[in-house]
Amino acid sequence: MIIKGGINICGVPLGVISLESYFPKPDGHIKHPASFDFPILYKTVQGATIDRLIRERDPELLKPFIEAAQELEREGVKAITGSCGFLALHQKALADAVDIPVFMSSLIQVPLVSRMLKSDQKVGVVVANSEALTQDHLSGVGIADEPMVVAGMQDQSQFFDVILKGNHDDLDMDLFEQELTGVIATMLENNPEVGAVVLECTDLSHFAPQLQQTFGLPVFDLSSLTRMVTAAADRKIA
Repeated sequence: MIIKGGINICGVPLGVISLESYFPKPDGHIKHPASFDFPILYKTVQGATIDRLIRERDPELLKPFIEAAQELEREGVKAITGSCGFLALHQKALADAVDIPVFMSSLIQVPLVSRMLKSDQKVGVVVANSEALTQDHLSGVGIADEPMVVAGMQDQSQFFDVILKGNHDDLDMDLFEQELTGVIATMLENNPEVGAVVLECTDLSHFAPQLQQTFGLPVFDLSSLTRMVTAAADRKIA
């Protein structure tokens, strides 16, 4: 039997381009590798903070993001994702830079979710900062024309202070859940046509199971998408 070579590390199906952040990543987060039943290889882009990506939209980040993707491919991963959904801005450039599947944002699954719903229903999308979400981000993952309702976490005090601005490293998880639940409850109250929820922000994935139970709607996030893509990109022979 001949085993194909040409890669540095074998048996690692997924690579993650990581921003630099130091708040907790609880179970379910893409940067909590024990959440998954397959190994993950991480490449942190030093200096790539959430604020630089989301608020500043710093164009200088694209080059190191591309270099990170190409390094992960050389190492041997079979698919690449990212640690922040606002990397949707660079989805096309990163996909063009490598020869393996790239899914830089949970937002990329909005069309799939939309097709599962009734024609008069919409996808409810929860993002880190709805004020910073632009047509460029939506077009980057091909969802500019999708029927959806967008709600943002930017007005929630702890989320803004710890995650968006990086002023502190610790999280009160009870408060975090209250902030997120309140945002979704308001979105659903104002938009009863929402038939499913997509969590753009990777930092919300931990709460997906509880949100599904609380609101009785399907909840899609980056972690569920990651499992699906990895299963397709690295199928095992029984």
